[in-house]
Amino acid sequence: MPDLHYLDFDTCDGADGVTTWDAMACVRVEHVTQWLAEVQALLRWAHSQFGPALPLDEGGTWDVDLQAQDDAGQPLAIRGDAHNGTLAVDAASDGRTTLVLTLTGSEAFAQALRETWGVG
Repeated sequence: MPDLHYLDFDTCDGADGVTTWDAMACVRVEHVTQWLAEVQALLRWAHSQFGPALPLDEGGTWDVDLQAQDDAGQPLAIRGDAHNGTLAVDAASDGRTTLVLTLTGSEAFAQALRETWGVG
């Protein structure tokens, strides 16, 4: 798997066996494409290994939430499908784009994520 240069995760292991990972990047427009490539690679891997994202309380193994905003805190459009890693983000035209990725996963997903991607 590719090295992660933009995604730096904070991890929270829940008592219920569910792990949550949060990564945030605040990047200039020229770095959005590289950040997004990391996100897409990670989500494609998750989809190929564990199937489609689905809330864990609905029987899923993993789920994802992706948000973007500009320097003023205004939401930016995310197009495509975050669940299988086909994404495009409208980057802020000036200043920085803040991108937030949240993953949740079962114990099996957490173990595979750690082993494959080195994510806490």
